[in-house]
Amino acid sequence: MKYDIFSNTAPQMPRPGKGTEICKLILSQISKDMRDPLIPMVIPALASHLSEVEFMYSDNVFYELCGQMGHLIGPSGIGKQQLTRLIEAVCRSFRQHDETEFAKLVDWQRQIKTRGANKEKPERPDVSFWFPPADMTNPAFLQNAMACEKLGARTQYINLPEVEMANRMCGGHSQVSQTIRNIYDRQRAGALRATADGVTGNPLLRVNITFTSTPDAARLFYRKDLTNGFFGRIPFAYKARGERSPRIPRQGRYEETFLKKLDAYLIRLDNCKGNFVVPQLNKLADDLAAEMARLGDLTDDDMLFELSHRCIFSAWKKGATLWILNDQTWTRSIGEFVEWFCYYDLWSKIMVFGDLFKLEDIPSAGGKQSGPQNMLNNLEDSFNEQQLEALRLSLGKEVTKTKHQLNVWKNRGFITYCPQTGLYSKTQEYLKGCSNRCNKIEQPK
Repeated sequence: MKYDIFSNTAPQMPRPGKGTEICKLILSQISKDMRDPLIPMVIPALASHLSEVEFMYSDNVFYELCGQMGHLIGPSGIGKQQLTRLIEAVCRSFRQHDETEFAKLVDWQRQIKTRGANKEKPERPDVSFWFPPADMTNPAFLQNAMACEKLGARTQYINLPEVEMANRMCGGHSQVSQTIRNIYDRQRAGALRATADGVTGNPLLRVNITFTSTPDAARLFYRKDLTNGFFGRIPFAYKARGERSPRIPRQGRYEETFLKKLDAYLIRLDNCKGNFVVPQLNKLADDLAAEMARLGDLTDDDMLFELSHRCIFSAWKKGATLWILNDQTWTRSIGEFVEWFCYYDLWSKIMVFGDLFKLEDIPSAGGKQSGPQNMLNNLEDSFNEQQLEALRLSLGKEVTKTKHQLNVWKNRGFITYCPQTGLYSKTQEYLKGCSNRCNKIEQPK
């Protein structure tokens, strides 16, 4: 495995190279301390420029690239507001479109007010907002989803500066889980109902959405939804506070030169239509699935393994978006970013929510949040069965499954067994992989 998701240090973002020049361009406007979390967060906004585009996943099914999401988590004052500035640059054309649509509504409302009570009222014009306001209500969200579907299967992009705003958009917290699952899977809203104007309200949800919050707000928001599929569908980008810096971070100015370069990439997204298969991207998804199975065996944690499936799929969608941005050409650098997206998402989940995977109490401020662990790393290079039993017991795992875990580790090539000494030893291949990960973490940016 290329990244250690159990370290307190975030997986290091690869350097942008051939094929990921768009990442380098975006990074030019972000302060150095926020570059890692903002790259995965901006891709849902970029992908909102796509319509009538499908890609075949490794399961041989075609999927649209809508349903991309992201949740930026960090302490107050960390610099999360930089995401909003970046998104406004990416969605400038959306703002222009929505201003025209809003003018249509204002004109319609003026006509309604000026018509007499006995006069026939004009019908509401067909309008759709591509970048609707964050404080919209659930009826407005569904109405806009219907309009986007009717006027060209367009994806609407929503940025919620506070994650709790999703409650208003979805019609209450109890409805957030189902709505987000429908968005991720591009399902219909399930809101069909009869009104005075007829039957209405069940649009296909083509939505990309991003959230922002502090760690405490995120933990409270998802606490009861860790196992229902809602939590796993959202990619996370966590930024810890780090050391106190005496220097104010420098942000970009989003000047005309940058915007022109950005627009050249956005045109590629706007013009892309059709069905595509990227064999290199799907092979990478298969490789990541194998890596996540290995990770699941090292931790003996089923929830972590289940979460990894959607981490791969979300990273795969980002990779497809980068492929389009690179003029529909695959490069090694795109693959490196896809791999990093997957591990960074999983690392963020463990850092913020790891102790809640077992529904433990929220620790006090500054307390260590224990979650899934690589048990083999917690053992000496040579160990016996009793030592693994004691470790499993300390982690709250069944002692009766110790022999099964040892057999899995042997079959995976993680360890060997010496019958003369009764000891298990980590293989050189496993130790070499651990050494490579440590070296990568220690490299300065």
